[in-house]
Amino acid sequence: MDKNLVAALYVNRASVLHKLDLLMEGRRDCNRALQISQSYAKAWYRRGKMNASLGNFEDAVHDLNIAKKLELSFSGQRQIESELRIITDMFERTESSLVQHKENELDLLDEPDQIKLKCVITPNKGRGMVAPSDIPPASLVHAEEPYALLQIISKHCRETHCHYCLNDLPPDKVSCTSCSIPLYCSQRCQIRAGGQMLRNHPVKHGIQGNISHNLDTYISEITLGNDSESDVDFPEHKHECQGVHWPAVFPSEIALAGRVLIKSLAARSPVANFVDMLNLSHNYPQIHPESKLELHIYSIILLYCLQHSSRTELLLNGASIAQIVILISQIRVNSMTIFRMKSADVNGPLHQFGKFSHSEVSLTSNVEQVKVGQAIYRVGSLFNHSCQPNIGVYFVSRSLFIRTTEFVAVGCPLELSYGPQVGQWDCKDRLKFLKDEYSFRCECRACAEVNLSDLILNAFHCVSPNCPGIVLDSCVVNCEKQKTRHVQSATGISTLEPYMQVDMLKCLPSNGSLPIDPGYCLKCDSYCDLESSFAAVNRAWISITRLKDTMVSGEISSTVLTAALNSLCLLRSTLHAYNKRISEVEDILAEAFCLVGELQLAVDHCKTSIEILEKLYGPNHIVIGYELVKLSSIQLSMGDRGAVKNINRGKLSKLVQ
Repeated sequence: MDKNLVAALYVNRASVLHKLDLLMEGRRDCNRALQISQSYAKAWYRRGKMNASLGNFEDAVHDLNIAKKLELSFSGQRQIESELRIITDMFERTESSLVQHKENELDLLDEPDQIKLKCVITPNKGRGMVAPSDIPPASLVHAEEPYALLQIISKHCRETHCHYCLNDLPPDKVSCTSCSIPLYCSQRCQIRAGGQMLRNHPVKHGIQGNISHNLDTYISEITLGNDSESDVDFPEHKHECQGVHWPAVFPSEIALAGRVLIKSLAARSPVANFVDMLNLSHNYPQIHPESKLELHIYSIILLYCLQHSSRTELLLNGASIAQIVILISQIRVNSMTIFRMKSADVNGPLHQFGKFSHSEVSLTSNVEQVKVGQAIYRVGSLFNHSCQPNIGVYFVSRSLFIRTTEFVAVGCPLELSYGPQVGQWDCKDRLKFLKDEYSFRCECRACAEVNLSDLILNAFHCVSPNCPGIVLDSCVVNCEKQKTRHVQSATGISTLEPYMQVDMLKCLPSNGSLPIDPGYCLKCDSYCDLESSFAAVNRAWISITRLKDTMVSGEISSTVLTAALNSLCLLRSTLHAYNKRISEVEDILAEAFCLVGELQLAVDHCKTSIEILEKLYGPNHIVIGYELVKLSSIQLSMGDRGAVKNINRGKLSKLVQ
């Protein structure tokens, strides 16, 4: 395209971004225009206005002085002079140092990774990490960058997140200069991902005239670009920049395998060392024959694509295919999902329900984890799984951080959750997931011992009116009977779950035995007709589903809301008081009452939901922190002073996790 046209388009978009108060993005567009056309007076003028709005008055004065020198029309010069007088006055009245905005720099916590962990080999779990000394809660035990920049953005996030750092894309996002498919938040990320730099700018700016040395240096810094990021150790996207975008076509583990192979070939590693390169475990012997066939087919396709896209010397033979098959198996088992925290606000009631406007106030804030990418962390993959983890994982941009979530004694294994946790799924569902995804049977403390959370999570109510006992279905009973270490007393169970309240122990027999039979109450041995109980739950869930549908449309009628409340009563009489489905319904009703303006009822249902979740997860679990965010946001809208207490509790829960 004509360079002047491209520069004009950048400045026009910068003007729009300025009006939208997206100042940093608009200033970057001005820089892009000036790197194309250094003598573009309008770009300098627009950049000066941006810097003035940002509080960078010194830069704004420089920009407008340059614009004045380049502006040809008399009226334009007068307008710039008027702006200069105003900004110069503001600059002279500004005390202390000016605000400096540093772009594209990631502010990480400069916290030293002082704890040197110990890797051990155990009979049941293989390699794993243990604590070399006592470690207090919230301690940083590990930080790591992804191996070989291996990061594949999830398909549903390709238009919303940067393909290099995985942060949210700004309005002035940039694409790969060759294939235009990956999107990046900045030119820095574009270059580090391996995209080539478009060098539209010359080696020296072409602005003529009587310019001071300082102003000349200032112009050069903006218009000549920055080549400091052009040297990249491993351009992760370069080999994919041929025709179609690989991560958009291949499953993530196949595209990851391609990047590992390219890095290996760049380091001149022989094909025979592909498997040893990551030095990670795999589950190929346990894979179903059909899945093995799929792996071999993908390996052949990947090898063929690598031959044609990167001009490698890989041979399409049995030895190379076998190496790639094992490599993909390693990635499937050891890759980690990168997530971001997303807050979805539930807006306030309409005008007819009070002073809050649907468009003005957000009453509840739902925080959830959103999967944005997948990566290989060589050391991070050595941490084993537990359904009751003592460490937690989080990500800052591409970086992995692992912290303890509780006190860990010397010699204890440091274990994270691969997905399912106690309180979230019951034991049978956790075991099935881990077997299907990672080809191992979990033998952590929660899956090897009987614990209250697994018993109560999906339990039914005893038919005896005053009995708080637990009634289990056959699926849960069969799973509990297969546990390798059964606890023989209620006291023993309470030691497994130290956060359990005394009233939960009332659910268990007092004679020290733990009979487990489907349909029979564990406390009083009364029989419950599970078939009719399941039918009652299904009937109740019809009304709950109808309420959720009306909440999406925003048209909640009193009839639908009343039916949902009646269904909640039916669920309470059918399911155990601490059954997780009751908590889910309480949470749904809290959101519904928010939408219709009944804030006190919303608070009541939200508190009930939290009480149940505390029995399943414990009071300091991060799930409780998220629920307290919802509760406090409603209370703040009501002017309730109790919101401060819940906000502090939520902060504590998140800090511990």
